[in-house]
Amino acid sequence: MDLERILISVPVFLFSLTVHEFAHGYIAYKFGDTTARDAGRLTLNPLPHIDPMGALFFVLSGFRFGWAKPVPVVPYHFSDAKRGILWSAAAGPISNLMLGAVFGFIYRVAPPAIPDPQLSLIVMKMAYYAVYINCALAFFNLLPVPPLDGSKVLFGLLPERYDYIALELERFGPMGLLIIIGLGFITGFSIIWLLIGPFVTAFVRLFAGIG
Repeated sequence: MDLERILISVPVFLFSLTVHEFAHGYIAYKFGDTTARDAGRLTLNPLPHIDPMGALFFVLSGFRFGWAKPVPVVPYHFSDAKRGILWSAAAGPISNLMLGAVFGFIYRVAPPAIPDPQLSLIVMKMAYYAVYINCALAFFNLLPVPPLDGSKVLFGLLPERYDYIALELERFGPMGLLIIIGLGFITGFSIIWLLIGPFVTAFVRLFAGIG
């Protein structure tokens, strides 16, 4: 495994996950749920957000799969439960797309802004990995399968008469997601990448100018 890629990608991954989880907690707090704040998770310090197993999987999977500790959100604290669930869930992927845009800008301006070619190359590599990782995190988490954020966005959009769909997805979604991820590693063919890959590629090209 490329040592340079590890040294660049791991800090970017941890930072991106930290911002992602903070965004969940911050928007939930704005909608009236103080659970994340009370648990000490409303912070940009990565330590409370790190899941050691999730970070290890990220490295072992070749930077394709990993996770952080989910920020606790209690919908009963929202004055409007569906709206609170939708926006607190969407906040994570949105924060990653915003980071992707910022790092894409850094990638584009690094060559003319940094005279030292070696330093410029390092900054460009880190910025590119950051764009790619944040786009991948955003669209992976937007898949409408529990426990991913996309499922909560879907639940927030569905009328109450369709709540039974949410309950069924909650029952079978997590195991189904693990099976699909596992099969991807075993066979080398990722259904998940088939679904999100075109979006990741398009947004990396949009933000950084390459894909």
